[in-house]
Amino acid sequence: MPDLRTPYYLIDETKLLKNLEIIKLIREKSGAKSVLALKCFSTWSVFDLMSQYMDGTTSSSLYEAKLGHEKFGKETHAYSVAYSKDEINEVAKFADKVIFNSISQLHSFYESVSNLKVGLRVNPGISYSHFDLADPARKFSRLGVCSQEELEAVSDQLSGIMFHFNCENDDIENITDAINQIGSKYSNVLKKMQWVSFGGGIYFTKDNYPVEKFCQVLKDFSETYGVQVYLEPGEAAITGCAELVTTVLDIVHNEIDIAIVDASIEAHMLDHLIYHTNPQISSHESGEHRIIVAGRTCLAGDLFGQYELDAPLKIGDKISFADAAGYTMVKKNWFNGVAMPSIAVKRLNGSVELARSFDYTDYLNCLS
Repeated sequence: MPDLRTPYYLIDETKLLKNLEIIKLIREKSGAKSVLALKCFSTWSVFDLMSQYMDGTTSSSLYEAKLGHEKFGKETHAYSVAYSKDEINEVAKFADKVIFNSISQLHSFYESVSNLKVGLRVNPGISYSHFDLADPARKFSRLGVCSQEELEAVSDQLSGIMFHFNCENDDIENITDAINQIGSKYSNVLKKMQWVSFGGGIYFTKDNYPVEKFCQVLKDFSETYGVQVYLEPGEAAITGCAELVTTVLDIVHNEIDIAIVDASIEAHMLDHLIYHTNPQISSHESGEHRIIVAGRTCLAGDLFGQYELDAPLKIGDKISFADAAGYTMVKKNWFNGVAMPSIAVKRLNGSVELARSFDYTDYLNCLS
C-alpha cells in the first residue's frame, strides 16, 4: 500500500462489489434495470467495475449527464429539476432518455428531444423519508407533476415516467404498498408507457433486506403494466464501501478531550452536518474513553461527533470514518482553504491506487 498522505477517501472495490452483486441479482430475478444516481456518487475511477453490474447512469444536471455518458457509458438518463435551452440542446446530443420535472418544461423543450425517449417525473403524493429536507413529497414540493389530469393529457408524448419518492427506505412493506398504490392510481397512464422508474432511496443492499420479495414486487409490476422497470440506486450501490482517513493534529481540553483532525465535517462529509448525524469511526473499537472529534475549520460546529473509544487518542493517530462514499466526494468544498482529501481505491486484487490528489493549484483555479 502506498504511503498516502491524509486526509483521503479510500474506496474498497471488494466492499463495493458486495452491493453490485445484489444489484445484479435483482436484475436477474425481477428484470429491473439499475442506473447509478450520480448525484450521490460520481467517482469515475471505479466506473469500470460498476458498469459491469449496472445499466448506465441517471443525473440531476447537464454536467452529471455528460460525465455519465463519457465515463460510465451504457444508458444515459438525463433528468433536471429545470433545464435551460442551451442545456437541453447539449443533452439532446448524447442522452438516451430525457426526463422533465414539469409539464411546462415538457411543452417548452419537447421538440428538441422528441427523437429521444422522453419521460416526466411524477409526484405520487406519497413518500418515505426520515428527514423533511429530503422528502420528495413534502408540502409545496416542486419535484414532479402532481395532477393526474395534466399527466394523462401529455401521456402520448411520453415513453416513460419516473417516481422518485424515497430516501433510505429499508421497509419492504412500505415500498410494496407504495408501488401497489402507484399502480392503482396511475394504471391508465402506465399501460401506455414503455418504462417506469421508481427512482432511488430504496435501501435494498442493507443487511438482511428481503431481496427475493422485493424482486417479486418489481416483477409483478412490470408484467402487470407491460413496462421495463428501472431503479436509480445511489447510496444503495455504494453504501459501506469507503472510509475517510484522517490524522489527529492536536488534542485540546474543554471539560472533555477534543481531538482535531486534518479534515472537516463541513467540507468533507457535509451531509452529516446538514442532517445532524454523526459518522461512525471504523478504525477504533468502542470503550470507555470519551472524546469529541472535531474538524480543523473555524466553524464552531465543525464536529464529527462525540465517541467512546477503547483507548485515548494521541496526536498522530489515524482515525477512519465509515461509509464515506455517498454524498461526500460530490459535495466536498474548499471552505477555509482546508486541503481537499485525495481519492484512493483499493482494487479487487488488494492493491491501492491513488486516483486523484488536490493541491493549492486546484484551490486557486476553482476561484477567480
